[in-house]
Amino acid sequence: MPKLAANVERFTDAIDALIPYDAELELLSRGFVWSEGPVWVSSADCLLFTDIPRNTIYRWREYDGVQVFLRPSGLMSGEPLGRELGSNGLALDQYGHILMCDHGNRCIARLNLRNFTKNILADTYRDLKLNSPNDLICDSHGNIYFTDPCYGLAMGNDDPAKEQEKNGVYLLRPYGEVILVTDELSAPNGIAFSPDEKTLYVSNSDPEHAVWMAIPLAENGLPSERGRIFFDATPVVASGRPGLPDGMTVDRMGNIFATGPGGVHAFDSDGGHLGGIVFDKPTSNCTFDDDGRLYVTGSDFLYRIQLTTGR
Repeated sequence: MPKLAANVERFTDAIDALIPYDAELELLSRGFVWSEGPVWVSSADCLLFTDIPRNTIYRWREYDGVQVFLRPSGLMSGEPLGRELGSNGLALDQYGHILMCDHGNRCIARLNLRNFTKNILADTYRDLKLNSPNDLICDSHGNIYFTDPCYGLAMGNDDPAKEQEKNGVYLLRPYGEVILVTDELSAPNGIAFSPDEKTLYVSNSDPEHAVWMAIPLAENGLPSERGRIFFDATPVVASGRPGLPDGMTVDRMGNIFATGPGGVHAFDSDGGHLGGIVFDKPTSNCTFDDDGRLYVTGSDFLYRIQLTTGR
């Protein structure tokens, strides 16, 4: 498999403890339309990721590469109502079951691997249809947090099928209740937890307000106070670097690895910009495996790189 020296920006000495100087980017596969939503499945020793326009979930394994895992991954039949019909973000619940943001069906679903059917966990808020769930994460108690921008709708915010007035971040309780966490972000996208699950990180993929937010959570899982901007990438977007704040993952020490304009950005838990891995195409998301390798999706590719940290 092709490898190339990683183009790493090193803004502080702290990045040296995370990304080795001899780190190489390893191209695992390419030829996708828009790869997204990676999740490492330890029990199967594989990576699952999505190609939203192709309505497909792929599986990557060391010994046989990329194979179709589920197609269609989203809308199965009927008149297409949007521009992105497949699933987007993937996650595991506290039992290891696969959760997905299903753009095409505008819902959060759990995949039943016995027969490859879906259980819809949420598709409405206050009896109005969700927009197009984008990314999600599950805490240790089974609470699912997810973002719901308008990207799966054909006309975005102006689409007549859009029922939610705003684009929101939601909490889905294990018993089915959907609670609005915040609707103050114009384009909520990627989502992640701090290691102690007391801070929720959310990216906003709006070129006019390209930020990452940190939202403190109380014991009940709801915000204890208003979120704060921990990094504003709007000037980076304006400089012409490809991409917007998107998916992210957090290592065991609380450092955030976030895809955004120009590649994968590394932040400490206070929002300090440590550096990052530069890409010349937009990146969409990233996740760790069990050995500290970071997998990066975006554009038409799937890459990985060995780091000295991990989940």
